[in-house]
Amino acid sequence: MIITLSRQYLAGADKVAEGVAAELGWTVVDDAFIETLAERSGFDREDVKGLEERVPTFMERFAQSSALSMPELLASAPDAIAEPEAIKLAHITRDLVTELGRRDRVVLVGRAAAAVLARERDAIHVFLVASVAYRVKEAMRRYGMSESQARAAVSERDSNRARYHRELYQRVWADPVNYHFVLNTELLGTEGAAAMILSRARALGWR
Repeated sequence: MIITLSRQYLAGADKVAEGVAAELGWTVVDDAFIETLAERSGFDREDVKGLEERVPTFMERFAQSSALSMPELLASAPDAIAEPEAIKLAHITRDLVTELGRRDRVVLVGRAAAAVLARERDAIHVFLVASVAYRVKEAMRRYGMSESQARAAVSERDSNRARYHRELYQRVWADPVNYHFVLNTELLGTEGAAAMILSRARALGWR
């Protein structure tokens, strides 16, 4: 049993995840994921946080190559043409999410988990959204950005996440067909969004 939360930038996934996990008595995998990635990849924690969002930009250089969709080619490549660090991190991320999918009672935030675990039957995949205006205000409030800086940050982070899914998983990140729920946290609030997820989890008999 696993719940994945995909999210637009600053759509409140952290609070939704905490609310769902607290009610069910489950574990949220977020910061701990970054620590494990850092350990496995050899990057420090700050590198991992930054690289994860920048991976798609690096991947564009390899968009014409089949290597991304055929990781076994990368695995068999000689050391002289080892994976660039961004691609290496992307594949380690995928493998770790796959491992987490075998665990029970986990709420997993981001990391393209809905794509990696798309065939997992005991899963609820959720996409959290909110208007650009709302998220721009959140960026200004949280990080002291100007409106123009906040708008650029929201656009860049959303674009990066969309590109990450497209390049690595050949999926449209925002396609509602890929999720059980698309929930608007601006309209529902994070508590309301969590309540809807919990309702479905309980209907499935999850505790």
